[in-house]
Amino acid sequence: MKSSSTFSNLYIRRVKRKKPVKKIITIIVIILTAVIIAALAAIPPLVMKEIIHLHVDFEEKSPSDFGVEAEEVWLTTEDGIRLISWEVKAHDPKGIVIFLSGIHNPSVTAFFGHAKMMAENGYSSLLIEMRSHGRSEGDKIYIGTREYLDTKAGVEYIKGKPEYGDVPVIVFGVSMGGATAINSTGEIPDIDGLISLSAFSTAQDLFSDTMIGMGVPPVIAAIQKPFVKLYMGFEYGFGSLKINPLDEIKKLNGRPALLMHSTEDSQVPYSSFERLIAAVPGQIETFVRVGDHHFVCRDECFKEPWTDEEYAGAVLSFLDKYFGD
Repeated sequence: MKSSSTFSNLYIRRVKRKKPVKKIITIIVIILTAVIIAALAAIPPLVMKEIIHLHVDFEEKSPSDFGVEAEEVWLTTEDGIRLISWEVKAHDPKGIVIFLSGIHNPSVTAFFGHAKMMAENGYSSLLIEMRSHGRSEGDKIYIGTREYLDTKAGVEYIKGKPEYGDVPVIVFGVSMGGATAINSTGEIPDIDGLISLSAFSTAQDLFSDTMIGMGVPPVIAAIQKPFVKLYMGFEYGFGSLKINPLDEIKKLNGRPALLMHSTEDSQVPYSSFERLIAAVPGQIETFVRVGDHHFVCRDECFKEPWTDEEYAGAVLSFLDKYFGD
């Protein structure tokens, strides 16, 4: 009986010893998980902070270099930001095109060649230097979540000019400007048409796609998406997260849209284009160029875009189809 009792006591002691081990393992797992989550959460601010917390200064192009006349126009957004813009007029315009450029370059004045092409084909232009760029005010880039207010200021300026009357307003943007053009169309009913080049579907998609392009495993890259969204919520306000191209493009409500992209775009991967067109199947027109052409128009033709006949033809035929006489 004594031997049996001793065996039972030893067994009980062994069982009791297992509990601290399990507890230690659980604590270690929790700590490691917390460290991994903290490391993942730290990546978006480390990468994005230098991209968005700045004012972009760059050289403005002169309209005379492109053979056009342009009038400087100062706009004020509803949140109090003053923006420089340029108006290029066409005689008896069929429409007016608002131009928006990218996140860091070039100045929207690089689109004076496009404005010339528009004027020669019966369309006026308003080239808006978005907030935190060039002579426009601001010291923070909002990745399209607030820049739609810049477009809105331009639309209000146009609608306030009697000579434009019921002239259609088309917004044309590239890269972040393309994303902003989509957001603007979704948020501003007075916009009649959309031309968007190399736009990202969402900022978190762009972040994840870029990581994959750098060789990061897709699973790891996908894990970053909620952390990018979280960081943007703290930076811009969580209410602003609903302003994104993937959701805003669903608000076209029958308005014509042309989306353009290149298959090997190294700045905004083609997958963003695929997501955007999948969001509104059969509702938009598309133009796809093979290769890495972030501005879609060939680099050597950008100053005189009409010399890129395929590109210019796609843009002008779209405009004339929906807004021509």
